[in-house]
Amino acid sequence: MERSLTMELVRVTEAAALKSARWMGRGMKNEADDAATTAMRNVFDTIPMQGTVVIGEGEMDEAPMLYIGEKLGTGQGPKVDVAVDPLEGTSIVASGGWNALSVIAIADAGNLLHAPDMYMEKIAVGPEAVGKIDLNASVTDNLIAVAKAKNKNIEDVVATVLNRPRHEKIIAELREAGARIKLIDNGDVAGAINTAFDQTGVDILFGTGGAPEGVIAAAALKCLGGELQGRLVPSNDAELERCKKMNIDINQVFRMEDLVKGDDAIFAATGVTDGELLKGVQFKGSFGSTHSIVLRAKSGTIRFIEGRHSLSKKPNMVVES
Repeated sequence: MERSLTMELVRVTEAAALKSARWMGRGMKNEADDAATTAMRNVFDTIPMQGTVVIGEGEMDEAPMLYIGEKLGTGQGPKVDVAVDPLEGTSIVASGGWNALSVIAIADAGNLLHAPDMYMEKIAVGPEAVGKIDLNASVTDNLIAVAKAKNKNIEDVVATVLNRPRHEKIIAELREAGARIKLIDNGDVAGAINTAFDQTGVDILFGTGGAPEGVIAAAALKCLGGELQGRLVPSNDAELERCKKMNIDINQVFRMEDLVKGDDAIFAATGVTDGELLKGVQFKGSFGSTHSIVLRAKSGTIRFIEGRHSLSKKPNMVVES
């Protein structure tokens, strides 16, 4: 992939974040998602690549744009797989909560797992604990391994978990082991990424969330030198049948090379609402400010980008409501 794509992609997430941030706290998650999706799709038309959506807003008959199989880019440049979540955390934006993001991940064509839209059991860590975790091991054993890798006591380890009834056993075991817990209402992509940065205070992510989001988070962690392991969790017969048609063993633990093949991937994210790692969009007068992160696996480069956008010169970023 061409190095210049790293900076091109952040324009896409910036546009989606600026558009959707206008809906923060207004209780309209669908409107916020539609705004992000439309803005992202429009900017994709200017990106010099031959992209194919492998993780997007749904199948062709479910989504008007950014659907699985849709072609993106100018038709010139490298052929790439594209994974998008125009608004990771629609409910977060609707309620004005933390850690809503606009995210993109790309890799050379054929290198991203075409994860079906179902649940995935996940565990994720940053660089210091790579090779130390095991999805098949107990929560306590993984805590011990991460604590040792990071030279911490277990009571100093912070685990992020989606606040869901299905995670009651994980939460109980974390508390029994003495670890600290950061419960999040949504946004496990941000939760996984946060494990790679000391300033977020997060050491490990546990729990079951969306499989597509698992691939996106794995792309980010590949760039950051971290690790994510996942296993699909079909919730009904239709999902089980879909796995069979895709020749996916539901007992398989997907590791980094399964999720994101090859030695390269690019990830970009822009904060929509404030989070531990990225600031959310701010508006003042005719300007909007954004805070983004752009990562590339091949070079190991991490860029934080602050943008100031003249909304009067970018009328497509002004939301009519």
